[in-house]
Amino acid sequence: MKRRFVLAALPLAALLAGAAPRSPASEPSAAPLPDTVDVALNTGKGTIVVELDAKDAPVTVRNFLRYVDEKRFDGIVFYRSMRLDWGKQPNGLIQAGTRGDPKRVLPPIAHEPTSETGILHKAGTLSMARFAPGTATSEFSILLSDMPSLDAHPESDDPEARAGYAAFGHVVAGMDVVKAIWESPLSPTKGEGGLKGQMLDPPVKILTARRVPDFVPEPKETAEPVESTD
Repeated sequence: MKRRFVLAALPLAALLAGAAPRSPASEPSAAPLPDTVDVALNTGKGTIVVELDAKDAPVTVRNFLRYVDEKRFDGIVFYRSMRLDWGKQPNGLIQAGTRGDPKRVLPPIAHEPTSETGILHKAGTLSMARFAPGTATSEFSILLSDMPSLDAHPESDDPEARAGYAAFGHVVAGMDVVKAIWESPLSPTKGEGGLKGQMLDPPVKILTARRVPDFVPEPKETAEPVESTD
């Protein structure tokens, strides 16, 4: 378990490299949310529909929906594919986010551990990336396999293991698209530290992110991976 936690979790903590941590923001005031909210991520590889668990992870879901509703996710990319060579395949995750873009990123949010939400890191789960607990902003992952090492383990002596990562929803349609992004070409040289060799080249663009009632697919000819700018 210890080896698997290091392999699975440490790269997530590095996603926001270069972005200075800030104090967690309080949850924005807004109208009450339903228990679940569906969002369509229209990508250059196809559409992924995710169901967000607002009942059990309200702070994280409200934050994600703010990025969606303010169109801050339009034009960002899936830039990372972590591929683990052990266990049942496919094993790993894909990652997207604003990458600290000051025009897009919002203040960090309070941490909602799995020990409180009950949302576990299973195949298809959405999970927030972070530095320390309470520093998550926009970076999120979609898992291709079960990763219990990312759950909170309150009994652990390791502070990172005790906190875990904040899971807040799961894919309800488009896991084939998730896998296609995961299998996309990687750069052998881009990325630093644990991220080296995990960077998609080219990254896969999120054309639009919309709540499902408002989702309109982009014309097929525009659904192409974005050119890498790294």
